[in-house]
Amino acid sequence: MNTTITQLQQHTSIRRYKDEAIAPSILQAITAAIQQAPSWINGQQMTIIRVTDKEKRDKLTALAGNQAYVAQAPEFFVFCLDFYRAYEAAKLEGTEFAVEGNIDLLLVGATDVGIALGTAVVAAESFGLGTVAIGGVRKSPKEVIELLELPPYVYPVSGLCIGYPDEAPALKPRLPQEAQIFNNAYDRNVAPHLHVYNEQF
Repeated sequence: MNTTITQLQQHTSIRRYKDEAIAPSILQAITAAIQQAPSWINGQQMTIIRVTDKEKRDKLTALAGNQAYVAQAPEFFVFCLDFYRAYEAAKLEGTEFAVEGNIDLLLVGATDVGIALGTAVVAAESFGLGTVAIGGVRKSPKEVIELLELPPYVYPVSGLCIGYPDEAPALKPRLPQEAQIFNNAYDRNVAPHLHVYNEQF
């Protein structure tokens, strides 16, 4: 079977990491893969803050709900939706950057972050690394924005711990495909599938 497909189908979240640094060449390969991920009109509305400062990492751990692996993981990235560059580009072109009330920009930025985050997970796992996404960075967004000195139009969406796994958790069951993958129209008859899934879980 295709090794990439196998890797994707065997994904688990890792919350314990070995005390082993990740080589700069591997980090460079991962970030290059992230940069190549699809984005809306190639706008690249995503920015990563790599947090290496211990004091900042400790503060992020607390702000994200005291999840210890935020501090313990060898690497921690904060993925942000980013329209600050678009704002600066609009100034360069002498045009107005119309963001107020435009909900589509929020969807676009969050989608670009989601695609980039998924790419990061696959890229990291291709090197034998483990990851876990940290939505807790949104628990106290104002404080995270101040801590990471984010400019206007930039918002933290998710963190990502990366490191060599020090655990091997079992796969968590997923919903049956019949409850998530539909042909041509939404099938509302999901209750039987949810019952089966509940029993499995």
